[in-house]
Amino acid sequence: MKHLILNLALLFFTVSLTAQNTERKFESFSWANTGVPSVKVSDGIYTFISYSSEIVETSFLPTGETLQLKSHAVVGKPNFSIFKVTENEKDIVIESKTIQIKVTKTPFQISYYYKDKLITSEKAGYVKNDSLETIEFNLTKDEVLYGGGARALGMNRRGHRLQLYNRAHYGYETHSELMNFTLPIVLSSNKYMIHFDNAPIGFLDLDSKGDNTLKYETISGRKTYQVIVGDSWYDITNNYTDLTGKQPMLPRWALGNFSSRFGYHSQEEVEMTIDKFKEEEIPVDAIILDLYWFGKDLKGTMGNLEVFRDSFPDFEGMVKRLNNKGVKTITITEPFVLTTSKKWDEAVEKDVLAKDSIGNPAKYDFYFGNTGLIDIYKPEAEKWFWNIYKGLADKGVAGVWGDLGEPEVHPNWVQHHTGSADEVHNIYGHDWARLIHEGYERDFPDTRPFILMRAGYSGSQRYGMIPWSGDVNRTWGGLQSQPEIALQMGMQCLAYMHSDLGGFAGANLDDELYARWLQYGVFNPIFRPHAQEDVPSEPVFRSTKAKDLAKQAIELRYKLLPYNYNLVYENNQFGKPLMRPLFFEESDNPELFNYSKTYLWGNDILVSPVLEAGLTEQEVYFPKDNVWFDFYTHERIVGGQTKMVQLKENSIPTYVRGGSFVPLTKVVQSTDEYDSVNYELHYYHDASITKSDREFYNDRGNNKLNEIYEIINYRAKGKRNVLNFEFEMMSKVDFDYLKSIKLVIHNIAKKPRSITVNNNKESVNWNSENNMLTIPIKWFAINKLKTIKIKLKK
Repeated sequence: MKHLILNLALLFFTVSLTAQNTERKFESFSWANTGVPSVKVSDGIYTFISYSSEIVETSFLPTGETLQLKSHAVVGKPNFSIFKVTENEKDIVIESKTIQIKVTKTPFQISYYYKDKLITSEKAGYVKNDSLETIEFNLTKDEVLYGGGARALGMNRRGHRLQLYNRAHYGYETHSELMNFTLPIVLSSNKYMIHFDNAPIGFLDLDSKGDNTLKYETISGRKTYQVIVGDSWYDITNNYTDLTGKQPMLPRWALGNFSSRFGYHSQEEVEMTIDKFKEEEIPVDAIILDLYWFGKDLKGTMGNLEVFRDSFPDFEGMVKRLNNKGVKTITITEPFVLTTSKKWDEAVEKDVLAKDSIGNPAKYDFYFGNTGLIDIYKPEAEKWFWNIYKGLADKGVAGVWGDLGEPEVHPNWVQHHTGSADEVHNIYGHDWARLIHEGYERDFPDTRPFILMRAGYSGSQRYGMIPWSGDVNRTWGGLQSQPEIALQMGMQCLAYMHSDLGGFAGANLDDELYARWLQYGVFNPIFRPHAQEDVPSEPVFRSTKAKDLAKQAIELRYKLLPYNYNLVYENNQFGKPLMRPLFFEESDNPELFNYSKTYLWGNDILVSPVLEAGLTEQEVYFPKDNVWFDFYTHERIVGGQTKMVQLKENSIPTYVRGGSFVPLTKVVQSTDEYDSVNYELHYYHDASITKSDREFYNDRGNNKLNEIYEIINYRAKGKRNVLNFEFEMMSKVDFDYLKSIKLVIHNIAKKPRSITVNNNKESVNWNSENNMLTIPIKWFAINKLKTIKIKLKK
């Protein structure tokens, strides 16, 4: 069989030779002296390094150019001991345990194999023309392509030439070719990723001419790319985040509900809004202050970056009072300093602004006024900017909102300390997040920062960046594009992509849309309603019906805290996205390759958001080889089918995988009140599942990882008419207390004969109406193992 696979791969390889750069000639190969395989060709030198057995990097240095070593994305360390190299008259094979790089000498060709299967090959490879430098690859005719950052194009992005230039798209709906995050990443349905490791602007051409060509185009910079592979999609995201950095864990409060609008004008308005949440008993964990915290007017004050005392006379007291109510304060900042702002003269004097062509502070007009741009690439500017954040943190501000960081207006004539505007444009938001992340690590080492950013780059996740999808229109079309955007960004490992729940732009007061968007938001990484102030984003200011529906959604979000917090941990440890497309589950099902209407929230919850007005039913696909249970009605559904389901006004279709454990906690008014001692543990039993286990992580919610934490393993085994459970504390530090767990077992069709907990007989509490069995369990965490045995009736 292996020989057959190789022959088929070689057949494809032969076909791909028809469109080579015939002018490039092989000259020599070296390896022994440097440990880095190097191929000299007629117009330059190729070098190959490995980061792991599933990540290889190829760089081309054209003759006469200087090697550019710095990568803004990669933090992984090369492993020079992985490669094994063989050479003969026809080719050179450079291989790790799983990847082969095959360099054919004549005609010159570079091809990549994973476990002896060809995955991709250079077509023309590197080519320079009058305006752009390009790298071309061959595509098979049927592979589906993803990536390029945040777009609204449909999941399959093949056929598009995507501009790589971060730019806001105000009021977009179902189609947006250019948005705030443009990433030089391509993923293929054939399960490989190519990351073009170069910062300047350009294009990503995903076979726009229909000639089976993938092309990266740039104005300048490195000719470097990494090929990343794996047996599963989870392997690929794990490998990519090993290369570019794992996302730090968020504080638990970041999973709660946010109060946010554009914007709160005064201290009185802020405190009144939170009091309204408390009065209505709607949970809330944070309030976000838009630009009025530093100025009274919309225009002319950007860059003040200090508290406007006329409107916030007791800012520090306000922050403290909010914090005492379990509500964190987050303030907006922008990288623009207007010439009319209080800090313009200081910014000029301290020399922290980007320059024009003759060395003066660069000034230009945009929506908010005549402005300069902070040159975060200058060490003195970075220090100046960070000191503003440090001052806010010293006042009790708990999080950072970085807006307009594309940067929104960035003329190409602007010069930065490290290069031109076009060279740093796409990494400006990335390095802005780095500035803040490193500042917190240095000055507030015990704090997990919250960094909300509107633009970034590949690898920005390692700085704790939380992206959002920009100024989406407050319409059904705006909602319809959101699952695709979030799923795509999760695949590219900016896994906290989310939207302004309810929509941002436009005066559309639509309670049904608002409720459906918030119900979708329950299963989003961040739950943050936000809008222009002509329509309220906060549920406390909506109609009675909309408020009630929003409250139900928010309360469910809080009940899911232990499940959701474990997703934060999985993302941190393994690079797993929180929202996952269904082809992650069925990677061999081409019908799912362009499907985003239903997705997985973590491993075990299936979600189908309602994206159209007035629907009473909609189709849901249930992944095969699984049994699924309706979260609300407990109906059992066999996977591998598309089913028409009835819709409810107060929820969206939500299902739980058979064999899964789902911990639920009681509703609290903020995560300050979160209780990890008393909770429900739901197990979804099915006779077809003989063995199941899940691990759940928990810690104090704000400390650094590996300080105080626990990992509990829940196991279930079913054999004949006996169902056994084991609870085991896998890791524990300073969590010595009695846990009170209500074990709820679904799909028990008959009253069990007996129940024992650690060999002690317990009474049977079985509900015949919903076929659920409830067992109260007391468990000291210091006791490693808890066992439950249930004898079922035949």
